[in-house]
Amino acid sequence: MMPAASVPIITIDGPSSSGKGTIARAVARALDWHLLDSGALYRLVALAGQGRGANPDDIDAHVMLARAMRVEFLTDSAGYERVLLEGQDVTGAVRSEQAGQGASRVAVWPALRDALVERQRAFAAPPGLVADGRDMGTVIFPAAELKVFLTASADERATRRHKQLISKGSAANLADLSREIAERDHRDTSRAVAPLKPASDAVMLDSTGLSIQQVVARVLALGRERGLWQVG
Repeated sequence: MMPAASVPIITIDGPSSSGKGTIARAVARALDWHLLDSGALYRLVALAGQGRGANPDDIDAHVMLARAMRVEFLTDSAGYERVLLEGQDVTGAVRSEQAGQGASRVAVWPALRDALVERQRAFAAPPGLVADGRDMGTVIFPAAELKVFLTASADERATRRHKQLISKGSAANLADLSREIAERDHRDTSRAVAPLKPASDAVMLDSTGLSIQQVVARVLALGRERGLWQVG
């Protein structure tokens, strides 16, 4: 089932640590639209598998978890996203490097991606949806009115992730993060199913050296240019 044509959709795709999640949340808050954090769904599958003691290479077990797991995306009083899995707050765990590596591994399985397609499309509801991920504009919402492919230099992405982890009190090595990001980029761009790439009609937006506010302003301006909402 495809989303209703009357629901405007903005997709924000890009590589790991490009800032697409931060930008998508900020744009969704500014517009009071729904948010789809597709990367979190794959991370949640990996986490659920770890929690159930599933073999990390057991595709069938992870597909069953993807179809059955109870997931909620909430926003706290400060405007930050909270992620619940089976009623438990897993916001911290889902953002860990371990969960990210697990997500990159399971995301290459065609059966798992198929199991999550309709679940993702169901997030499209009035007044609109901001969807971030790696194949939102190419596979999940190919008819989206605005598609953004957000990127940044590899060095800047590693530095951002390093600062993020340090701010949360987590140990992090910049060289290790740089290597992990490069490895994840290779997996995501070379996988046979839905490889990471910009949609043919996506707007390329390099956020290197830009503030969050500057990037958000650019996305909002693009939406106004397309008539997705009224100015002001």
